[in-house]
Amino acid sequence: MSTHSSSSSSSSIWAVSNIKLQFFARIRRFLQSKATRKRCDASDRFIIAKSRAEQNNNKDENLETVQVMEAKHEEEEEEFEESAITLLQRTVKMLHFGSWEEKEVAAKEIGRLAKEDVKVRKLITELGVVPVLVSMVASPVATRRQAGLTALIQLADGTYTNKALIMEAGILSKLPKTVDLVDESTMSDFAELLLSLSSLANTQFPHSSLDFIPFLREILETSSNFDTKASCLGALYNLSTVLDNVGPLVSNEIVPILLELSLVKEISEKALATLGNLVVTLMGKKAIENNSRVPISFIDILSWEDKPKCQELSVYILMILAHQSSSQREKMAQAGIVHVLLEVVLLGSDLAQKRAMKLLQWFKDERQTRMGPHSGPQTPRFAMGSPVNQRDVKEGKKLMKSLVKQSLNRNLEIITQRANASGECSNQKSLVISTSSKSLPY
Repeated sequence: MSTHSSSSSSSSIWAVSNIKLQFFARIRRFLQSKATRKRCDASDRFIIAKSRAEQNNNKDENLETVQVMEAKHEEEEEEFEESAITLLQRTVKMLHFGSWEEKEVAAKEIGRLAKEDVKVRKLITELGVVPVLVSMVASPVATRRQAGLTALIQLADGTYTNKALIMEAGILSKLPKTVDLVDESTMSDFAELLLSLSSLANTQFPHSSLDFIPFLREILETSSNFDTKASCLGALYNLSTVLDNVGPLVSNEIVPILLELSLVKEISEKALATLGNLVVTLMGKKAIENNSRVPISFIDILSWEDKPKCQELSVYILMILAHQSSSQREKMAQAGIVHVLLEVVLLGSDLAQKRAMKLLQWFKDERQTRMGPHSGPQTPRFAMGSPVNQRDVKEGKKLMKSLVKQSLNRNLEIITQRANASGECSNQKSLVISTSSKSLPY
């Protein structure tokens, strides 16, 4: 028993010693590379300064002045770099081998240093700080967890390598089981970190990592902060760009909350963009069209003249839902979509206008089919010389044309009034000129 205990203790000591040796070896290589760059930079500056000085009349005096200035500048740079390196060395050492209180201080300092530059962020992660910071995220101590989160957010900024290292360190297994255990500020930090990591969706993002979707949904349902919600929606959007992720997103009931948030103007665009990615799949389309908010929610969004991007996304989703679905087109017609589409055609952005015109054409074709000779009860055909009064037939046609024209004019008047109120249209005449009964039959 004693032999086994002593061997175990020896191996543990050896492991710690090995970690320390690796750590100081990395610091030594970093210092050597810095020193080499400083010598090269100093030499280059001296050559340039000498060349400039020799071009002047008072060569000796100017050269001496420049040399003094360059030496002073070089000395200041060396002092600054040495202090920065010393600080980084002390901070990383404290994070690896210090107490939990020292680790917390070191994590805050790493978060501050990581803001400076991508190269600094990469260097810090090469010193093996990520696993320690990830372990801090699971700490029950709020300040310690916050320090670890902040440092990881900064390290993940702008570098896929660091994001991959954070994922490999098991950050997703350290997430809280429920948002009830964290405050609003911590929820915001978790959402920001997950947004950053979700950009790996099209690269090495593992499928099993989607277990954090319920956590994102809880934040969306709980948080009152629009920035926090926007970060969660951004993460969901990144995930929705991969078709294999549609199943987990739908099964975790993300669609209902996306539909709800699509009606909130401050964050609607990202919610609609995510729904636009889901609707092109069979599972996603089914989940969307079976919701009681559809299609009324999307039709309401079409009236947001101050949100052209939302209009474009909404009419796009409506096009996908209406395509080859007579039941959806019937729901849309009953909800008054034709009138709203006319407004979009006249007042929307170029892309929204094109999509709205395409959707209107489908309703026009469907209406013509219903009114065609084979779509309803057939009237008997009369041979030449029939006693039917041809004059009555012509009068009936005139009456129908008049009714259609009156309906169109009525719609145009309503649209003109709204356009004049918002300052987007000058008068009814310009609307009539730009519209014809042939292209817009409703």
